[in-house]
Amino acid sequence: MDVNKHMEINNLEYNTEREKLIIPEYGRHLQKMIDQAVEIEDKEERNKVAKAIIAVMGNLQPHLRDVPDFQHKLWDQLFIISDFKLDVEAPYPILTKEKLEERPEPLEYPQNFPKYRYYGNNIKRMIDVAISWEEGDLKTALTYTIANHMKKCYLNWNKDTVDDKAIFNHLLELSDGKIDLRDSTEELSTASDLMRGKKKNYRSGGSNKKNYRGGSNRGKKRY
Repeated sequence: MDVNKHMEINNLEYNTEREKLIIPEYGRHLQKMIDQAVEIEDKEERNKVAKAIIAVMGNLQPHLRDVPDFQHKLWDQLFIISDFKLDVEAPYPILTKEKLEERPEPLEYPQNFPKYRYYGNNIKRMIDVAISWEEGDLKTALTYTIANHMKKCYLNWNKDTVDDKAIFNHLLELSDGKIDLRDSTEELSTASDLMRGKKKNYRSGGSNKKNYRGGSNRGKKRY
């Protein structure tokens, strides 16, 4: 074997022996540029090199140019890749390791009634809106619209009949006692009416083309 080739083989740098890339998308060469910038003693020179590196990073990530705070993200990534060892001036607050590792505040689960999960989170938001409205015909109409939607959600989940009183009781509980339809004489839509649209979608593999062809119903409004 040629001596030069033998030396080249011995000097090969295997991936397993290389230092792990902090942000692999930028590649090893940019990682080395940043490592070298950290070693620059003159601060003014470090600042110049850091700005040049930011320009390179921007060219390597053109798809991020329309992202809000694009430049801010690049500077944050610069400090992350340098393992927060790069001492330069930045046009944005400098990201620290402690700030990066801060645990976010836990998010509150929006559904306060997990036993009624089949109603969905939007129902609770609609109920809260109804509670905030002044008494009158609009609030009454919204309240019964919510109740009918709750009944449909229940039927989708249970696939069975449900008594209106059960829906009214659930509505009372979900509204913290502020919406009470238990003594109402008005009935909600029937199960067959609420599920009618769903059944139509199952006919002929979901195709309803013939329903839209001609006929005496053309031009008539449906409510």
